[in-house]
Amino acid sequence: MSDIYKPVDWTVQQLVFSIESGVLRLPDLQRPFVWSATKVRDLMDSMYRGYPVGELMFWNRTGDEDTSTIGSSEKSQDSTHRIVDGQQRLTTLYVIITGEKVIDDEYRNKNIRISFNPFLDRFEVAQPAFDRSSDWVADIATIFSSPFQAIVNFTKRLEEFRGSPLQEEEKNQVVNALGRVEGLRRRVFKVVELQSNVDKATVADVFVRINSEGINLTAADFILTWLSVFWPEGRELMEDFARNSRLSAERVSEISGKKTTWTPRNHYLAPSPGQLVRVAVAVGQRRGRLQDSYAALRARDRKTGLTDPTRQKEELEKLQKAVPLMLNHLNWDEFVRVLAKAGFRSRKMITSNTTILYSYALWLIGRDQYKVDLAILRDLMARWFFMAQTTGRYTSSPETRIQQDLDRVLNASSSQEFVKVLEDAIATVLPNDYWTITLPDEFVSSSASASPVYQAYLASLNILDAQLFMLAGTVRDWTDPTATPVKGMEGHHLFPKAYLRDVLGYSDMKRINQIANFAPTDWATNGVISDRSPSEYWPELLAARNFRGESLAKQMKWHALPAGWHEMNYEEFLSARRKLLASIVRDGFLRLSDPNYQLIVTDVSAQDDEEYDYPIRILDLIGAGYLQVGDVIETADTEDDVSAEIMEDGEILLNDKMYETPTHAAQALSEGIDDGWDFWTKSTPDGPVALSVLREQYLQGL
Repeated sequence: MSDIYKPVDWTVQQLVFSIESGVLRLPDLQRPFVWSATKVRDLMDSMYRGYPVGELMFWNRTGDEDTSTIGSSEKSQDSTHRIVDGQQRLTTLYVIITGEKVIDDEYRNKNIRISFNPFLDRFEVAQPAFDRSSDWVADIATIFSSPFQAIVNFTKRLEEFRGSPLQEEEKNQVVNALGRVEGLRRRVFKVVELQSNVDKATVADVFVRINSEGINLTAADFILTWLSVFWPEGRELMEDFARNSRLSAERVSEISGKKTTWTPRNHYLAPSPGQLVRVAVAVGQRRGRLQDSYAALRARDRKTGLTDPTRQKEELEKLQKAVPLMLNHLNWDEFVRVLAKAGFRSRKMITSNTTILYSYALWLIGRDQYKVDLAILRDLMARWFFMAQTTGRYTSSPETRIQQDLDRVLNASSSQEFVKVLEDAIATVLPNDYWTITLPDEFVSSSASASPVYQAYLASLNILDAQLFMLAGTVRDWTDPTATPVKGMEGHHLFPKAYLRDVLGYSDMKRINQIANFAPTDWATNGVISDRSPSEYWPELLAARNFRGESLAKQMKWHALPAGWHEMNYEEFLSARRKLLASIVRDGFLRLSDPNYQLIVTDVSAQDDEEYDYPIRILDLIGAGYLQVGDVIETADTEDDVSAEIMEDGEILLNDKMYETPTHAAQALSEGIDDGWDFWTKSTPDGPVALSVLREQYLQGL
């Protein structure tokens, strides 16, 4: 037998007790619990039916250094075993049998409930309907806590519902089925135990090799694993930064017991540790491709398989210099203000998180390595971010693109050269033809919130201090993330939907909802517009709002209205307005080059909110009635006719595979998608409605 490991049998009961007591713990090379409720259900079902569910791997290591625990309860014993592989399965068993909550990958307390029907021998993710049904055990944790009482309670409830005693055969079926569920405690797992003499580097190598066989881990996970072994303090710094970006200073003080006056929380991005890895690798190692970064960190010769400790140390030192720089609160806050300076006010206006990450990396390189004057760097990076966000620079092959940008600045010998390199790149991407030919064509879209160019148009209106359509209020106030949401403040059709459909005969919602047909205004203005043609409502609106002369000229300019637009046919209007929209985006961008330009914004750090604005889930929309289990959703803005189905636990079934979020499902079909909420639509009597619209309706109803 190998002197590195030995196989040992563990029962489920032993595993759960060892986790509960603290004997069995996670080394800091593992990820948070990220399994969906559907996967939890499937594991319980497979065990119930006696199917194989895989081996586990532990490391026999005494002590609690560099470990974490499953669950939130206090542990009574010191650790003797650490989980190397099988975290998701073990966490599932623990929370199902004990009923305890865990911390998920969004740093929230999460309670996972699985229901069971003894007559169908069927497990399902808990739903309100199962709580009300007499045929279901609402939470199988009650079976494990007291199997006899669970049988009594189930039988009594069912008999009360029926109004008559159960037949003997039915009683036996209930007892046998619930007994089989409780009997899962005695299910035996084969555990490969790595011996105590195995060092951390070997354990990490085993972990990576196991998980690299499938698609369970990303390159960022591999790097985080490597850091857990060779620089655990660095990983902990990034984990804390990621967690705190979701919390107020007051909440962090409450959790840690130490006074905290600042957190990286902001209105744009709550980064994950994996996203922070991208920035650190770009800044420290000057690498865009994470696989190359990981290979450099391992420093293993491809021919001999031997590791070069000197080179390994050098690569680690690069990250050890980059991570504190990346997490410095002055650097972070200054960069967040750059996003506001570029006219983007909140995450709703950002269509690519990767653009934020890689722009931050270039910001740090300019600030730290090249010592670019802060005022110059702010202006430069505001233009860079505006360009990158508008053109989708980092949405297709982002690692390749950032590597090209890193290579561009690699040989700059001064702050002036650094600035010139990026200015030249901007000029190359945005020549005159871009504004007059390429950009107008980009406005041929019906997905406003997911369109980088439409968000650039709104950003330009912020930069130009523009007013809302036929209103005195500014677009800047409308897009202010700190303001109390005003129901009805959104983009509205200039050519009303009903007019296009009922009078002009348009049936294609993509044509009706062209972003060149939208203007930011309010419901009161929309009420004046109603379902009438522009030629009818426009004169009335002018008279009612008293816009004339210079004020009217500004309205026409800001909102890209062609002369005589209200008398144009729809297609002519769209074509003319797209060109004018592009000109406004150009005006906004050129304004960023004005040394006297300063966008007036409120504090962008989002420190005063009571809690982080957690991502809305499909399950939230189901609970609120905006979606139903079984709803079919379809792709938008694509020639591909692809549909998916909403499942009971909020997951999306696509091509026989389950996806936790709309974005994950969209990314399975198309690379480079950062937000899938606009990628999918639900059919309604009025036409397809993007999931992002349903999400906004849900938020407004909170």
